[in-house]
Amino acid sequence: MSQPSVRPEIRRLAPYSPGLSIADIRQQYGLPQVIKMASNENPLGASPLAQEAIRRHAPFAFRYPQGGNPRLAGALADLHNVDQNRIAVGNGSDEIIDLLIRLLVEPGRHAVVCFDPCFSLYPIQAGINGVRVRRCPINAGQNDFSFDFDALLGLADGDTRLVFITSPDNPSGYCPPPEAVADLSERLAGIAPRCLLVVDEAYVDFADDEKASSLLASGVLPENVVFLRTFSKSYGLAGLRLGYGVLPRSVAEYYWRARLPFSVNILAEEAGLAALADTAFRRATLATVREGRRVLARGLRELRCKVWPSSANFLLFQLPPGAVPARACFEALLEKGIIIRSLKSYNLPEHLRVSVGNPRENAAFLTAMRDILDRPRS
Repeated sequence: MSQPSVRPEIRRLAPYSPGLSIADIRQQYGLPQVIKMASNENPLGASPLAQEAIRRHAPFAFRYPQGGNPRLAGALADLHNVDQNRIAVGNGSDEIIDLLIRLLVEPGRHAVVCFDPCFSLYPIQAGINGVRVRRCPINAGQNDFSFDFDALLGLADGDTRLVFITSPDNPSGYCPPPEAVADLSERLAGIAPRCLLVVDEAYVDFADDEKASSLLASGVLPENVVFLRTFSKSYGLAGLRLGYGVLPRSVAEYYWRARLPFSVNILAEEAGLAALADTAFRRATLATVREGRRVLARGLRELRCKVWPSSANFLLFQLPPGAVPARACFEALLEKGIIIRSLKSYNLPEHLRVSVGNPRENAAFLTAMRDILDRPRS
């Protein structure tokens, strides 16, 4: 039997590299309990109101959801004080990223631009769709992981259709000032009038002051900017896959034409509506993350680690000089039942990333780190 003819773009594709799961580590090391601080999930779990909504609507799982998810789109429009016709709801913000590329970028003709490293789904989905990717190195060489918007714009031209930035960025937690992002959109419009700037704000609500950190929260909505948000982080619904965007009206119209019917399932929609209403849970989440971030940063610095400032729910850090290699530390933590993120897939093999956990998890991580760094090297 002949082999199927797989497109060259797919044969060349490097797949998305997810963090290790709790089940993986339990099985590998025979551990009864595992702490996961690798995937930037909500340290308090899922909203109680969202859990109740799932239970209440589970008997209706045999029904299709309402086309276009209008109740959820309306609630999100109210949340951000925007026209409902600008809201796109997706099966995670991943679906919106993929559809933006397929809607706007012609393979072999147009290009997308992003930083390197960045959220790997931007170049992965571009590659799946046969689209050229131009990547601008982040200022890792200057050791601050800031954005060089001049260099990024240098890769844009009349054939560029999408420019992606993540604010705050992953894996560093760096958050560019909203004024700089607004200036970038204005300058991009002059270079590439048919290009959209995609500002992925998946983590921005964890900043100490969201309104001062987010262009969307500030109410400034340039016509050439797409904003992406997610229910996976502060709303605690990562497993249900629910994201949304604020798009230019003309693009949103075509998004709804092209989106697969019913890609947001009925339980995800009901949980999303309940999570939006559970303001007490979200306040508790933000307070827990902001305090936990301070505790982890202070604890790691006391262990002589280099810790980068973060506006997200994770910290990027490097081990002190003379310590075990980053990979050895990562594996030693796994043996203790603690999963953090190795950053080899980001081409940062000597860096590590830890998600903010609850107080018990943060304390366990710091205790384990102290033990690992205090061991004599053989």
